[in-house]
Amino acid sequence: MLAYERTGSGEPLLLIHGIAHRRQAWAGVVERLAGEFDVITVDLPGHGESPAFDLAGRTVRAAVTDELNALRVALGIERPHVAGNSLGGLLALEMADSGHARSVTALSPAGFWANGVDYLYVRGLFAGIQAVARPLAPVAGTVLQSRVVRTATMGCFFAHPDRIDPAVAAADTANMVASRDGIKTFFSSAYRYPGTVQTDVPTTVAWATRDLTLLPYQAKIAQRRLPHATHRWLAGCGHVPMNDDPDLVAEVIRETARTQPSDQQVA
Repeated sequence: MLAYERTGSGEPLLLIHGIAHRRQAWAGVVERLAGEFDVITVDLPGHGESPAFDLAGRTVRAAVTDELNALRVALGIERPHVAGNSLGGLLALEMADSGHARSVTALSPAGFWANGVDYLYVRGLFAGIQAVARPLAPVAGTVLQSRVVRTATMGCFFAHPDRIDPAVAAADTANMVASRDGIKTFFSSAYRYPGTVQTDVPTTVAWATRDLTLLPYQAKIAQRRLPHATHRWLAGCGHVPMNDDPDLVAEVIRETARTQPSDQQVA
């Protein structure tokens, strides 16, 4: 089963990280929400402490859906609130499509690029970061003490990489290297978001204004595809906003979870 952590009490809230990251990406958000929710953070297949990605004859999409559903069933959770970042945002939307989410908060979700050039840009970006991460990992604990180095190596994901704890940055770098097979598997079957979340599921799509990975113009595509959702901006945040502004991210998740379907408005 997928590796996970569970803390807090209240209605269940599942948090899903993006490609090349790990469940610890949500640490600051968990601290702010555990008093209100039963918070579950999970490592995607081939990431963090989860097992290697075993497709077992399935498509990537079917395999990761099966794994998330197996975790949900094992934990005895029927319809959690779900929040996800990047790939995790796409998976959160799809959980709502299948009737397995009571609310969705998608932070700069994958699946809304305009064309193949967009996709090649993202794939090339991750290939470049991985190429840097491999030689950096053995000395990351030392060199990432420098704010300048953290900014140079992690600026494509965070608006404020200088604020990242050096030990966290080193662990993220090691995870990037260790997850290379899982990353490759996910990229082998990348796809645009194909569905439309049910209108009775409160949904927020929040895009980071300083996103250098999934460029902010994609927010307009998401708004056209999901006209019933609430669309908003995460001011001053990068692609992984949980570190840049955990207070804001927690607020968005909290507001979405407390929204009734009739209260939904398009920004």
